[in-house]
Amino acid sequence: MKINASEIRVGMLLEFKNDLWQVLKTQHVKPGKGGAFAQVEMKSVGKNTKLNERFRSSESVEKASVDEITFNYLYSDESNYIFMDPKTFNQIEVKREIVGDKGNLLTENLEVSISFYNDSPISVELPNQLKCKIVTTDAALKGQTVSSSYKPAILNNGIKIQVPPFVEVGDEIILDTRTFDYVKKI
Repeated sequence: MKINASEIRVGMLLEFKNDLWQVLKTQHVKPGKGGAFAQVEMKSVGKNTKLNERFRSSESVEKASVDEITFNYLYSDESNYIFMDPKTFNQIEVKREIVGDKGNLLTENLEVSISFYNDSPISVELPNQLKCKIVTTDAALKGQTVSSSYKPAILNNGIKIQVPPFVEVGDEIILDTRTFDYVKKI
């Protein structure tokens, strides 16, 4: 689908130079002299390379058509994560490289959204927040100021994060899956 360069937004997938690109940053510039343009920073989905490109406002670019389907996580093996469509019960395999670090957060039956381009999976989106349990953490030191003193902690899935001093071993917390940051204690 063709769109105007002025309609490019962060997170969009574009077909450009025979590759699939995800928009990381976009800035619309209207100089005093000359025509307006969009300065776009993109990352190649397949090759992991970056590209800065200028598009005139009058130019059109090809927006990639991406299908998003909800799946439930089942299990993993050495090289893949296996998901199941809850409606059709079809199972698909997604390579570990596509899931990345988010694979540590996957738990059985977790509902995720998988994006497909030309019938092949290109990304896996988890819910924005997940419940996790603290396995180990340091003791809080008295006299530290609350605003600046976070302490290291390890979650039940092996992920290391920073938590406030009042969080103890065994506490359940909410974790932001996009940034791997502590949100709140339950």
